[in-house]
Amino acid sequence: MDKSKVNLVIDALLFLCVMAMTGIGILMKFVLLPGKDTWAVYGRKVELFLFGMDRHQWGTIHMIIAFVFLGLAALHVVLHWKMIVSFYPRLIGNKTARRIIAVMLVIVALFFVTFPLVVKPEVQEPEHKGRNYR
Repeated sequence: MDKSKVNLVIDALLFLCVMAMTGIGILMKFVLLPGKDTWAVYGRKVELFLFGMDRHQWGTIHMIIAFVFLGLAALHVVLHWKMIVSFYPRLIGNKTARRIIAVMLVIVALFFVTFPLVVKPEVQEPEHKGRNYR
């Protein structure tokens, strides 16, 4: 398969991954509501499922698709590296500015990837308004 066909397949897969992540994100936000929101909609605590999976299982699929997307995006950059290298100097003429922007881009990207691994969540006991669950 020639390079343009490979690029087309990768671009199509990237598009499908983005659409799947968007759809599953909307599903988890607006359809498979978290427990606290089910009270407002259904008037009681209910568990919501779609195709036998709850919102947490859909979240796992969402994350897997995101990793596939990340791999495809990296492959996309590798396959377009010559174009990026030739276009970048024309976009930003100053060599020092190019280096600063490239370093900042790498730092920000690494921050986004590593931040979730180093933060500690705030732990709070749930509020039970007027109910005794003991």
